[in-house]
Amino acid sequence: MRRLINRRPDVASRFGLMILPFVIVVIAYMVASEARLSVNPNDKLLPGWSTISDAIERMAFLPDQRTGDYLLWSDTLSSLTRLGIGVAIATLIGGIFGILQGLIPYFRATFNAFTGVLSMIPPLSVLPILFIIFGLGELAKVMLVVIGIVPFIIRDLALRTAEIPHEEIIKAQTLGASTWQIILRIVVPQMLPRLIDGVRLSLGAAWLFLIAAEAIASDSGLGYRIFLMRRYLAMDVILPYVAWITILAFALDLSLRLFQRIAFRWMYRGN
Repeated sequence: MRRLINRRPDVASRFGLMILPFVIVVIAYMVASEARLSVNPNDKLLPGWSTISDAIERMAFLPDQRTGDYLLWSDTLSSLTRLGIGVAIATLIGGIFGILQGLIPYFRATFNAFTGVLSMIPPLSVLPILFIIFGLGELAKVMLVVIGIVPFIIRDLALRTAEIPHEEIIKAQTLGASTWQIILRIVVPQMLPRLIDGVRLSLGAAWLFLIAAEAIASDSGLGYRIFLMRRYLAMDVILPYVAWITILAFALDLSLRLFQRIAFRWMYRGN
């Protein structure tokens, strides 16, 4: 008899197993919602599907009476702009410092401990400091995303850089390559796909810091809207917003993975 560890599902089974947890969650919600609404038709904790669909139509497809904006889309644009700028800055800083810290001993001796200490500071604890220094505008929210994920990217990329076979570095030096030539021609091409992996792994934390910043001081954004609706127990709005954030996060992760496959096909040869 084949051991369970050696059994692999076929394509149909894999798809069925993939959607099974989602089906279970939806069924559990429907049962719980029906039970609560049967006791109290005005219950707000677990609204029915019709109530949720009405809220989606109101937030996404009807202009707001006060501003004239389509709130879901304006909130999405605000959040994605802040997230995109913050992640881009963190990627640039993390890529440069990670490679240098992993490759150059003097750089590693100078910044390794400092980066380790920074990574241990809870980013949300410095949010009041950021608001004091940068004000309540966009810069403080972007900086929280940067501060929150850049130490992780640096440490991850530094470890990946240190794993490059030392023989490659020695051969390059034997052929007369300078330090910068080694960095640009050997290290950077190998580390770029690893950098994308690091960014993908940090997206969840980036969303967390962004939503926290928007909830505290903002007048737009997905996090702002969720915490605004919390005051009114508007779960018919909060639940679709949470689901939409999840979809956006998944789409960003998928986009990065597809870009990695297209741009660095050599990583997947033979797979």
